[in-house]
Amino acid sequence: MNNCLFVTDLHGHTDRYRKLWKLIEEERPEAVFLGGDLLPHGLVARKSLDISHQDFVGNFLVPEFGRLRDQIKQSYPRIFLILGNDDPRFEEPAVLAGAADGLWEYIHNRSVWFGPYTIYGYSFVPPTPFPLKDWERYDVSRFVDPGCISPEEGYYSVPISETDKKYATIQNDLKELTGKMDLAQSIFLFHSPPYQTALDRAALDGKMVDHVPLDVHVGSIAIQRFIEEHQPLITLHGHVHESARLTGAWKEQIGRTYAFSAAHDGPELALVRFNPQKPEQATRELI
Repeated sequence: MNNCLFVTDLHGHTDRYRKLWKLIEEERPEAVFLGGDLLPHGLVARKSLDISHQDFVGNFLVPEFGRLRDQIKQSYPRIFLILGNDDPRFEEPAVLAGAADGLWEYIHNRSVWFGPYTIYGYSFVPPTPFPLKDWERYDVSRFVDPGCISPEEGYYSVPISETDKKYATIQNDLKELTGKMDLAQSIFLFHSPPYQTALDRAALDGKMVDHVPLDVHVGSIAIQRFIEEHQPLITLHGHVHESARLTGAWKEQIGRTYAFSAAHDGPELALVRFNPQKPEQATRELI
């Protein structure tokens, strides 16, 4: 199986997308994974009815991925994609339209086959301090870290039931997504990193809310426990941009599972290359 590429948290930066397309054209990978926070910042959700709002998916991603597909033809890779907590969910229909055209596979909360591997996607992250809650859920309980806004108190760009706001958890979602499947040959595309690892370290040192120190680890306890219990082959993560800079690590082995982050807080494109047959040889490059 050929090389796979993983990027995340591009936040609508067109220069990073153009670097990615150039690499795809040159390297012809078999698969590309896009791990969420792909669009301009979610605050534009407040302007969704503004006629000046740019349709980033329809006016940029769709035609440019289409151009790449026309150019490299049979070498066009499978592209697995999820959205992230900064991506307003009202953009989901446009993403689904791109998937219907065969440009990418939108895999949030679903699984697809990739040769001998099963690919799963999951977008939700635990509650953050940010107001947009389209892709936020309680983690393992209705606890919210100091300084964060609960899913019940934020705003949504699409309607959501009060039951989901109050009671849906990442922990339960992952149980429903995977059931009793054997995950030894699976690859998970998460937006959130697992809790208390080198991949979820935020720059919150010394910061307090109401005299309570903030936890510098902001990943998902549910995802951490899920990895420990089910031991998928590879998990891919983003969300916490500064983690690699603060910890000096972009990968971590959790039992048999190889966990990689492509989050980055600099101007470069952070690119993880990996081969599912040899995950221990994965590399990360800033371009």
